[in-house]
Amino acid sequence: MQLNADFSKAVTIDSNDLPWENSPMAGVQRRKLDRIGDEVARATSLVKYAPKSYFSPHTHGGGEEIFVLEGTFSDEHGDYPAGTYIRNPIGTTHKPHSEDGCVIFVKLHQFNPADTKQFTIDTNKADFLPGSAPSLTVLPLHSFEGESCALVRWAPNTEFNPHRHFGGEEIFVLEGTFSDEKGDYPKGTWLRSPHLSAHHPFSKDGCLIYVKTGHLPRE
Repeated sequence: MQLNADFSKAVTIDSNDLPWENSPMAGVQRRKLDRIGDEVARATSLVKYAPKSYFSPHTHGGGEEIFVLEGTFSDEHGDYPAGTYIRNPIGTTHKPHSEDGCVIFVKLHQFNPADTKQFTIDTNKADFLPGSAPSLTVLPLHSFEGESCALVRWAPNTEFNPHRHFGGEEIFVLEGTFSDEKGDYPKGTWLRSPHLSAHHPFSKDGCLIYVKTGHLPRE
């Protein structure tokens, strides 16, 4: 399967408009954002677990990155409420499930093999740091060899300088409405911008976004 597989093109998707598709496991559904491959794939998706549903035990052949959007996601290692960020590097194994149901944002098979740090962050309890623009605060999540991931909180009427994305940029809007000169992007919008793309972002009403930079092909 090839879905939004050309990384030289910008993609904007309001995930709220996508249907939930059944996965091979009962009670587990997906909204696919990008994908290269079939059931084992390089993929970016939203995954919804119905209450008391589970996924088969599996090993992460290409790594797994998760942000819990709603409910509580669990595995044999612990319970992860909404707002938890999880990194499971290549070679790790678990059996995920959800007692009460949850929705997670998931990126699969996108790890650098040398990036072996496994950890979780409860972002509800973490401290945001001052950003590089007034009324902008940042919670760094992870960085490795040019790739960076963070949560960025925009106060109402915050504007950032026009800039270019070296190595691309990927955004998922967690709260509020994020904007640039090309449009307005409400909660649930996913944006992927290619290497050397540019924009002038702002937020009139305020927002919280997940941002990953420097991870897309540079050709």
